[in-house]
Amino acid sequence: MMGSRNGVQQKLFYSFNLDDHVPEDHLLRAIDRCLDLSQLRGHLAKYTSHTGRPSVAPELMIRMLVVGYCYGIRSERRLCEEVHLNLAYRWFCRLGLEDAVPDHSTFSKNRHGRFRKSEAFRFVFDEVVRTCMRAGLIKAEGFAVDASVVSADARVQRSVSGQTEVDWTDPKLASPAVQEYMRALELQAPGQHQPAKVSLTDPQASWTAAPGGPAFFAYSTNYLVDTAHGVIVDVSATSANRAAEVESTKAMLERVGARFDLNPKRLIGDTAYGTAALLAWLINDKAIEPHVPVWEKSERTDGTFSKSEFQWDEQVDEYRCPGNKRLRSRWRNFAKARSGITKANTIIYRSSERDCRACPLKTKCCPNTTTRKIARSVHERAREHARAIAATPEYRVSRRERKKVEMLFAHLKRILRLDRLRLRGLSGARDEFLLAATAQNLRRLAKLCALSPPTDGIGASA
Repeated sequence: MMGSRNGVQQKLFYSFNLDDHVPEDHLLRAIDRCLDLSQLRGHLAKYTSHTGRPSVAPELMIRMLVVGYCYGIRSERRLCEEVHLNLAYRWFCRLGLEDAVPDHSTFSKNRHGRFRKSEAFRFVFDEVVRTCMRAGLIKAEGFAVDASVVSADARVQRSVSGQTEVDWTDPKLASPAVQEYMRALELQAPGQHQPAKVSLTDPQASWTAAPGGPAFFAYSTNYLVDTAHGVIVDVSATSANRAAEVESTKAMLERVGARFDLNPKRLIGDTAYGTAALLAWLINDKAIEPHVPVWEKSERTDGTFSKSEFQWDEQVDEYRCPGNKRLRSRWRNFAKARSGITKANTIIYRSSERDCRACPLKTKCCPNTTTRKIARSVHERAREHARAIAATPEYRVSRRERKKVEMLFAHLKRILRLDRLRLRGLSGARDEFLLAATAQNLRRLAKLCALSPPTDGIGASA
């Protein structure tokens, strides 16, 4: 006999404790023990009006955003719905059953207002990094750096050629992303490289393409990761090009040194970070060992002699070719002294035309020119130092540790679902990347601290 439910009368009073309905092993419980927002209100004090209606508590909005980025809830409208329905989300956000969830428009107003002006997302990220330091998860022995391209919220149908003149003051194009682009144009150096395409909805996004794939508009998220436990110590949003990614490495290293007093002994990266200028900066200015492949462009594939087959003589400042002939940067003295340094920060060494004319190896050295020339970087000593490091066992260990950054990017796109940006402009990309990196650090912190009690690590400055 099938039973039936008798009595449909509603209870007048309920005894309900929200804490009892959140499992002890729930991810948000572990994150809640690690997330400290006690200093956030003081940080925002001077950016908040003291008159008018009370605003939504900033701690509530940050907690809601942490939930969204931890669980890949990309839409703020949907996030508000999920927090309204999910008991664990309500518990984490300090909302009771009778408390109202803020409207989704509140996030947009605060993001373009006090959050962006005060760099609130950067403040929260830094506080989480300090928590990781106090837990002993950051050793500052080795850092790894890498960049990953993330699609922008821009369609190719709403773009023009980079050579096309665009009236950005047209009201039809007016948007926060376009206004930010106009401010950036005022600071742009004249003669800077023009992109192939420019998006009319997000002009700061770069037109880029992966090898063998279609081109699209994108930004780059740059991670600086401590290799001990894979904690992200800094994150930066840049345009999707190699030069910007390399420059962001300097900015991130300077920032973690100033804010956290973290100065690694070695930096791990791929070939993109093996430029002569960056290697020299790491070695000479920061005393950091570059565990980075040197970016080589001198090797030849046409059967002629490569630069590596020429012998360098430091004492007399010249090269010796395989035929034992000299290559010099100066074959005569000039009345007016010349530095000999090119715009590419290289010095050109040339052979003698007389030596090359009678040389039996000319067909294998310079068959199409009268003389052979070699460009030597002014930072060649740093390049040689990096090549020497590449031959050590420690370098092979570093190559394996670099995978921790790639794993974080895979987690970012597959688990957190940040494979396409929702916000526009470089500021929007910066906000999303900071929140995503904060969520990744909180998940890592919650997991590792649940396995063992926190231990004192490297102290963080206040």
